[in-house]
Amino acid sequence: MDPFSHLLLGYLLGFGLWGPAGLQYVVAAAVGGALPDADIALFPLSQRFPLLRHRGLSHSLVGVTLLAAVGCFAIPTVMSWGLGAGFSSGSRLVFFVALEVGGLSHVFLDSLDHWSVPILAPFSPTSYKFDVDRIVNVGSMAFTVLAYALLIYERGRVSVEVGTDTTLVLLAAALVYFSIRISARWVAGAARKRAGYSAVIPQGNPLRFVLFREEVTDRSRRLQFTRYHLIRGLDSHASSVEIPLGPTPSIPVQDAPEALARSYAPAFDESWVLGETHPFAVSRAAAGGFDVFWYSLEMSFWGRHAGVVVHVDRTTGTVHARSRWRNPARPFD
Repeated sequence: MDPFSHLLLGYLLGFGLWGPAGLQYVVAAAVGGALPDADIALFPLSQRFPLLRHRGLSHSLVGVTLLAAVGCFAIPTVMSWGLGAGFSSGSRLVFFVALEVGGLSHVFLDSLDHWSVPILAPFSPTSYKFDVDRIVNVGSMAFTVLAYALLIYERGRVSVEVGTDTTLVLLAAALVYFSIRISARWVAGAARKRAGYSAVIPQGNPLRFVLFREEVTDRSRRLQFTRYHLIRGLDSHASSVEIPLGPTPSIPVQDAPEALARSYAPAFDESWVLGETHPFAVSRAAAGGFDVFWYSLEMSFWGRHAGVVVHVDRTTGTVHARSRWRNPARPFD
């Protein structure tokens, strides 16, 4: 998730716990919501110590607790410099709890998408992902922008009681959203098992999902997906594509399957997104050969997907790959 959403959720949870009478703890919870992403400053060290990578130790229960333990002494002092002496007053233990709440909210948000977090590090290398939400969700980002705009607008313009009600309504809305997302994902997971698919891919609409299946043999890689709606159920039309694997001779390309085979490796070399998400491909005849659009089923907005367009020359078999955002149902040029 984006850092603004992390800050907002930490702030809302802190406000729900301490209210306007404990603003120093509310702000500490917001800061705690952003602290785990400070691991990006450790990038030079993470190349030697992988546990310090982004979404590494700082995104675990131990890491969050260590940050809270150090932060409960450092953060109040920093807040007093920027916000006033009143923000440093209070119990170190409560500051610790506030930072812990914010940090755990960060781990919770990051565990909802398809990029995993090592919740039990360093005791277990296992990373967890729950495929409940998308890492970039236009709807949740719009909620974040609206919430910030509303809170900033009300500051100094409305009474404490009205501001408190607004913040609690925003907190309730966020909790309802997460409840819908998590319960819908559970139902979609049950549908995935019944239909024989291997993965659930959430979409921007919390009621919509993509069900994905991949079958790999020595000779081919078969990708298949269908759409699932929480109310309407499975889409009756499943899309599939089969990619021949193995060496490709340097001869003219005769048809779409050969173009798919030629485009497979260049597309994945061009974009790391394809290797980190569930991919699919569409091949079409084009001037002088074929255009193959390899795209991510996760990274999509308003019908457009992040992916790579690979042009395969019919005569020479040469390929040219370029990263693009495209609608797979439309021409690629």
